[in-house]
Amino acid sequence: QVQLVESGGGLVQAGGSLRLSCAASGRTFSSYIIGWFRQAPGKERECVAAISWGGGSTYSTDSLKGRFTISRDNAKNTVALQMNSLKPGDTAVYYCAARASVDPTYASWGQGTQVTVSS
Repeated sequence: QVQLVESGGGLVQAGGSLRLSCAASGRTFSSYIIGWFRQAPGKERECVAAISWGGGSTYSTDSLKGRFTISRDNAKNTVALQMNSLKPGDTAVYYCAARASVDPTYASWGQGTQVTVSS
């Protein structure tokens, strides 16, 4: 199993940018699919973006395309989520999670990092 730690959250004004980082430990990190999720108060958790082990396949939820970009560096065991043109509606706790490529369930989760966008 892989262990995950998120960082990079904080308070930013609307229109600003943040770059979240997910640091992973575990020898098989490169074989996992990594996803970024977020959960706002009173709302269900949603998948923001995901990336395959080789980085050649990415997914982003349609409403965030063009503003959020996911990338990974297997050599450094990190996955980043670049968030631009942030809106107050992006305020949430952001989590990274990992699943084996053959498993539809994300089995490993980080502790989350708070992102707050002020208007």
